[in-house]
Amino acid sequence: MVNIFSNTQYIKELAQAMGFDYCGIAKAKELTEDALRLEQWLHKGFHGEMDYMARNFDLRIDPRKLVPGAKSVICFIKNYYPSEVQEKGFPKIAKYAWGNDYHEVFRNQLHEFLDQLRKKIGPIEGRGFVDSAPVLERSWAQLAGAGWIGKNGNLIKPQNGSFFFIATLIVDLELNYDQPIGKDFCGTCTKCIDACPTQAILPNKTIEANHCISYLTIELKKETIETERSYKEWAFGCDICQDVCPWNRFSQAHNEPAFKPLDGLLQMKKEDWLAMEETTFKARFKQSPLLRSKLKGIKRNITYLK
Repeated sequence: MVNIFSNTQYIKELAQAMGFDYCGIAKAKELTEDALRLEQWLHKGFHGEMDYMARNFDLRIDPRKLVPGAKSVICFIKNYYPSEVQEKGFPKIAKYAWGNDYHEVFRNQLHEFLDQLRKKIGPIEGRGFVDSAPVLERSWAQLAGAGWIGKNGNLIKPQNGSFFFIATLIVDLELNYDQPIGKDFCGTCTKCIDACPTQAILPNKTIEANHCISYLTIELKKETIETERSYKEWAFGCDICQDVCPWNRFSQAHNEPAFKPLDGLLQMKKEDWLAMEETTFKARFKQSPLLRSKLKGIKRNITYLK
């Protein structure tokens, strides 16, 4: 007889032992409300050139189509808030990109987690996803009791703020399910909306991504950035809406060695980036999220800095 309680307990204990900052579980189902919001968001063109957001729509809203027979979505959270600070005067890099690529760090840990699960419980069908497949990670994390979706579109965890990565493991295993927090604790606060220099944060927790600094400096692949909106000193990504969020006063420094800033990254000047050769960039940042925009993209971004 399947022991749902003991399996759930083992999963939670294993997640803690492996260094995850939170593990919650939600029942696999179609995300009907999220599907409607996503459809409206895409229809308005807020995804810009991120055409992949419109692909595999049916898979994105129903994990049972990604993993046949799926019964549970296990959500993991891993903190990346740094103890270091990037001083003023240097082209800014979003905190998530200071260390090694979180996709690889998380992916390896998910593989190990699933291996351990199979050794303990037996044959399990499952797939792990880290922001690289049609999975609505924030929605699942919310359903799994991790926190609520803030006005800036980020998942906010009451005890930790929002500086963390989310990964999911979809399995054909019935488990005990966590309950959503059920309340939005942003209240009347509008600090993230007011602080966004490109006015990309709209009412009702809607992000006009094609005006977001992270989109402009990472996802946009054009030779030029056609916007009159200022994106300040950001060369790759943006943390403004998180930095001003009152809930991030609870953020504590991570203890993941892979997320420590790469040597010299935070002290790189404009001229250092502009003088860098492609071979040097690929060798130095071969394990970094910075590869996504490529050196060409970072140099483009720097030419727009004030």
